[in-house]
Amino acid sequence: MGAGTPRRTDGGLGTVCPQAVSEGDRAVAVSPAVRPATSWRIAAVRPLADYRIWVRFNDGREGVVDMADLVNSPEAGLFSSLTDTALFDRAFLLHGAVTWPNGLDLAPDALYDLLKGRTECRLSP
Repeated sequence: MGAGTPRRTDGGLGTVCPQAVSEGDRAVAVSPAVRPATSWRIAAVRPLADYRIWVRFNDGREGVVDMADLVNSPEAGLFSSLTDTALFDRAFLLHGAVTWPNGLDLAPDALYDLLKGRTECRLSP
């Protein structure tokens, strides 16, 4: 500060008082729920036997994604956790993407492209 600069403004800033913290995230109460509308976003998912999932996209395209090669591969990395069928069967949708409770997800746009013109595709490492 320069020699002629005042050290405080007239009236001062006063004491900062803590504000009450909201008890919940009010964003979840938005009605209606926000649903991604892009055609390649997934609208429904259903886990199937043998590390396969059925998906339906917002535009009606649907098909089966076979993940057995990926999940059972030595190069599966984090996806190897899905060999636990109890975990695999807990697939759900989050913002239009297939997601698992451990945070793994599948890129819906890539699945959309893989299922173009077919009803089944296979994921590999």
